[in-house]
Amino acid sequence: MNYELKWLKIGVPLALAVGILWWMYRGILWEELVDALSHKMSWTWMLLSLPFGVLAQVLRAMRWRQVLAPAGERPHLSTCVHAVFLSYASSLVVPRVGEVLRCGVLKRYEGTDFSCCVGTVVTERIIDTLLILLLSFLTFLTQIPVFLDFFQQTGLSLGSVLERFTLTGWLVTAACGLLALMFMLSLLRFLQRRSKVRGGSSFLWKGWGRLLDGISSITEVEQPLLFVFYSVGIWVSYYLHFYLTFFCFDFTSGLGPLAALVAFVVGTFAVLVPTPNGAGPWHFAVKTVLVLYGVGQTEAALFVLIVHTLQTLLVALLGVWSSVALSLRKSH
Repeated sequence: MNYELKWLKIGVPLALAVGILWWMYRGILWEELVDALSHKMSWTWMLLSLPFGVLAQVLRAMRWRQVLAPAGERPHLSTCVHAVFLSYASSLVVPRVGEVLRCGVLKRYEGTDFSCCVGTVVTERIIDTLLILLLSFLTFLTQIPVFLDFFQQTGLSLGSVLERFTLTGWLVTAACGLLALMFMLSLLRFLQRRSKVRGGSSFLWKGWGRLLDGISSITEVEQPLLFVFYSVGIWVSYYLHFYLTFFCFDFTSGLGPLAALVAFVVGTFAVLVPTPNGAGPWHFAVKTVLVLYGVGQTEAALFVLIVHTLQTLLVALLGVWSSVALSLRKSH
């Protein structure tokens, strides 16, 4: 049963991604892709964008280490960086598994308390959610006509959503809630298993206590302004990682930073769909935005395919590098 569940976690997201990508690119002539890569694309701008993808992950590692400090955990920065690199790379195979994996890396190589790590990751995700919601609100205010057009063309207006929210919709919502509950129960079972090994219920309570310590550690961080700098820097880096790719092609270079911001925000929400690195939903969402700004269907499709593929390749390479680097270390 566990074996089947494991393959479902990999197979379902992968099938969803492949299905969406096939539907989007079923009419594309691959000669056009080769031509775009060899003649129409500026590799200089692409290479300039890649360091910002690395910087975003490094800043995330630095912020994570800062949040861990008030809970009494002070892992080496290099280990935190490798853990973040591996978390993103592993999520290319099994979506969302990276958040747990990076906590396991610190546990193995630094002896950091696993429950505390999980708590800090929860805190980080809450902060990131608040920031992206704020960014989305500000972007929406500056680009209301474009968003309304996007909702209309994709059938995502509030009225249409409510009309289409049938029994199936409620069942899907309930299934998502059930999955979240199952995750919490699996975490509880994990702590229970550890408690049997390390001393019974007292360890279980300690595990939950350390989890809460990790969640609340943000209230006691040293240098709060530095925490804000890291948090803003992460998302600025992500944005520049994406925006600079607009200058790789003639058909996107003149759209401007606000158009890129709209595509960035919409793409950020699209990657919440559990597919490898958002493959499929991200392509569809960003392509739709580009078309609304006047980019041709074929050009927009080629843009998202090339940009997403190269950025995903960067994530994979960073993960491989960290895997090799950590393999040369001794476990704690």
